[in-house]
Amino acid sequence: MGMFHTLLTAAIVTTALLGCSRQNAEAPVNAPETEAQPKRPNVVLILADDLGYSDLGSYGGEIRTPNLDALAASGMQMTNFHVGPTCSPTRAMLLSGTDNHLAGLGTMNGMESPEQKGQPGYETFLNHNIVTFVRLLRDAGYHTYMAGKWQQGYTPDLYPPKRGFEESFWLLQGGASHFADAAGIVSGGPKASYHEDMTPVQQLPEDFYSSDYYTDKLIEYIDKNHGDGQPFFLYAAYTAPHWPLHAPEAASAKYDGVYDAGYDDIHEQRVARMRELKLLRPDVPPAPNHPAWPGWDELSEEQKAAEARRMEIYAAMVGLLDENIGRLLAHLDDIGELDNTLVMFFSDNGAEGNNPLDLEKNSEWIPATFDNSLGNLGASGSYTSVGPGWAHVSSIPFSLHKSFPSQGGLVVPAIASFPGRIPEGQRSGAFASVLDVAPTLLSLAGVEHPGTSYQGRDVHALKGQSMLPFLTGETKAVHGEDFVMGWELFNRRAVRKGNWKILWTNAPWGKDAWALYDLVTDPGEQNDLSAQHPEKLAEMMGLWDQYAEEHGVIVLDELKMGYSNSTSHYD
Repeated sequence: MGMFHTLLTAAIVTTALLGCSRQNAEAPVNAPETEAQPKRPNVVLILADDLGYSDLGSYGGEIRTPNLDALAASGMQMTNFHVGPTCSPTRAMLLSGTDNHLAGLGTMNGMESPEQKGQPGYETFLNHNIVTFVRLLRDAGYHTYMAGKWQQGYTPDLYPPKRGFEESFWLLQGGASHFADAAGIVSGGPKASYHEDMTPVQQLPEDFYSSDYYTDKLIEYIDKNHGDGQPFFLYAAYTAPHWPLHAPEAASAKYDGVYDAGYDDIHEQRVARMRELKLLRPDVPPAPNHPAWPGWDELSEEQKAAEARRMEIYAAMVGLLDENIGRLLAHLDDIGELDNTLVMFFSDNGAEGNNPLDLEKNSEWIPATFDNSLGNLGASGSYTSVGPGWAHVSSIPFSLHKSFPSQGGLVVPAIASFPGRIPEGQRSGAFASVLDVAPTLLSLAGVEHPGTSYQGRDVHALKGQSMLPFLTGETKAVHGEDFVMGWELFNRRAVRKGNWKILWTNAPWGKDAWALYDLVTDPGEQNDLSAQHPEKLAEMMGLWDQYAEEHGVIVLDELKMGYSNSTSHYD
């Protein structure tokens, strides 16, 4: 790690790439770069799966993440970056640059209600009313590579090669065993379905581990065409640390005993570190653990042992993710490409605190199928998740977690680094979101989005804003103070304007009514100001109505929340 950090810092000091961000309009598509046409920048987009806001060392966590911490130090560390409440809606927004309801993922894959089924925006796949920014980059002469999780559609016309990826190794479903057994994650469901491009993969290598293998594939793709003069876009869609929690024993052994003190104690330690790092002001209390969950001292000794072991495995998964990101970036450095590469990293949603046993018939299937004895947790043939107590730790200072449009579900760690373009050692709390990624990458590549028409079909325009002026220090913010963004998933909903936010969450997580929060003084969303500011509440509710109408949001009378509405983890 030390050598990589040194190389990365040296590149930042010595490299200036201000002239490399525009494509020569006269050059034919796929033409090699020439002296008259400077080489356009590469892009590496890294997505973690269910990583919490405070898990990285640079965000206050005790998990060892030296490569991501160095990446944060080399560029911009964002502390107010928003995504969707769950994975597939976030990925739809990322790839399309528009709201997930317009892009087809108005809810999770396969979780639409009878009222939503067949309605525009609730197809639960990335529809053809959008054009992916990946397709536009490929049209403009970029190599486009992917490895990891797709979860954007289950028919061949929706597979990555049909959405712009030149080469890809990908997982069709939303999750799977991280080992070679390729076990599925839902009762009655198939084994994990991996593909290379359009071809199903019949057998994984015996030594397969997801984060390792995805990285191997990405390096393979880069090397295959390296030297041909074309820039590349690389999408590293890792599946760690999504359940089931799996890690080689040597990796989890590094955390033996670290979590024996329990989630309440680790919570206090992280809060203290976040205050030292000035990620949490002294006058701002973190959100407390939700009363639906027991405190550590309320657990039995057997429960404590299992909970501590789960977090050891989770930490190992995050550590291995970090190691592989370091390996990928070091390889780019070795082949002389890192200096000309924008690297972006973030998580697809907040920490996961829900219980996968509540999916379909998992409560019967998992105990009957897997060996979840304490000594086998984390190994191939086991199946467990981290639980809400640890998710609360991962979400500091925010409330709740994945599947909620509270800050704990929406705000994730996010980093951008580009030697010579993004000044090192920057940190910003300016609002930005996953909707801003596509405009940023297209702007960097000098590629214009076609607006509302692409190759003779209607498509949705971009909803976000390029972050380039913000990342390079030309501006202090991505959006103006009056920028509005809305979210809805499983009938839970939110709208944000400036520092004000309204949130509707069902009981026991909320009050089955709108609540109003000032996120500057109350990022943990604990102090409902709706009674004190009725005019602001009315204004924000009007913005919600406008958002819902413009994006075709269907709010149901009966809530359809799947596994995200249970309190069963500690049963």
